[in-house]
Amino acid sequence: MSNSFPTVGIIGAGQLARMSAASATALGINLLLLAKDSSDSGAQIANHIVGDYTDLETVLEFAKKCDVITFEHELIPLSVIKAVEAAGIVVRPSSSSFIYSQDKAAMRQRLSNFPAPKSEVVTSTEGVSGYPLIAKTISGGYDGRGVWKVESEKELRELIAQVGKVLIEELVEFDYEIAVMVARSPHGQASTWAPTQTVQVDGICTMTLTPAPQLSRELSAKAQKLALDIAQEIAVVGVMAVEIFVRGDELFINELAMRPHNSAHWTIEGAVTSQFEQHLRAVLDLPLGDPSMTAPVAVMGNILGSSKTDMYRPYLHLMARNPALKFHHYKKDVLPGRKIGHVTLLGDEVVELTHEVQHALDYMSGEVDE
Repeated sequence: MSNSFPTVGIIGAGQLARMSAASATALGINLLLLAKDSSDSGAQIANHIVGDYTDLETVLEFAKKCDVITFEHELIPLSVIKAVEAAGIVVRPSSSSFIYSQDKAAMRQRLSNFPAPKSEVVTSTEGVSGYPLIAKTISGGYDGRGVWKVESEKELRELIAQVGKVLIEELVEFDYEIAVMVARSPHGQASTWAPTQTVQVDGICTMTLTPAPQLSRELSAKAQKLALDIAQEIAVVGVMAVEIFVRGDELFINELAMRPHNSAHWTIEGAVTSQFEQHLRAVLDLPLGDPSMTAPVAVMGNILGSSKTDMYRPYLHLMARNPALKFHHYKKDVLPGRKIGHVTLLGDEVVELTHEVQHALDYMSGEVDE
């Protein structure tokens, strides 16, 4: 890498790439996105190339313009990533790590020594018991897609006929779900943020509470150590979300995401170093930043698309009601259930902050008008 400021290439140009742009600009780092379309959220504000991330030649030509390649989604074929690496281009996280965010079965096998729901890959219902259970596609699922609660052998047989091979897991009746964000650099420096409790509705995260209010100090430390140990085990470079079910004082690893993650959007205002800046630092092998919180509590709410499409006028009411609210709009088409932005509020009392953030979400969706 030359002495000039490097170029980081991001495969994908959605809201994660969009929110990475501010950190890259502040650091003087050049950002280049591989977008599906110039109207993509990130492509609207950052240098980009329009192309197909599944096409090897397209990705290779894109990668040659960059000093390091990273990702904002898990959909790029592993064969393409390996080919880019074979061409001598730096990819972080590497294919040998990234596979564990793409292939749930490989992840379960690699992390077999970590606490997790019992699981196996099946192509038939033979020998399967313990209904109800959870079935997942091996790859490609997110935001509740590709995940099913299966009540009977008949349902599992029908699902296998529809999608083929599936990963089945025991149904863990957990108390709540948390996410621990961890960052790791190529030379092994690593850090974590405070664990975040995620609130899910129909498989979609609607709100995050940080630090996770129901988590004891001891369990919080245990969860952070788990995330750090997993990062070291798979040698991830960049930021990674470790999604964890909590039942009593037990922790169960759910899934991994090796990129900035919705559960850590609060870090933009709520941490000394945001997940987006930390990811850039990590993939460039710069010293990592301070992950400490800037306030006792941070609450983030996802703005989901509804029939209301005017997302600007609500500012008049909401900014007057609570000047401390921080808004982030992704400038995506407003579609029902789609994440089109988020709002964050920092303070001292989680109940009060949650109430204010929920009011903002309800007002922006049109559910309340005052």
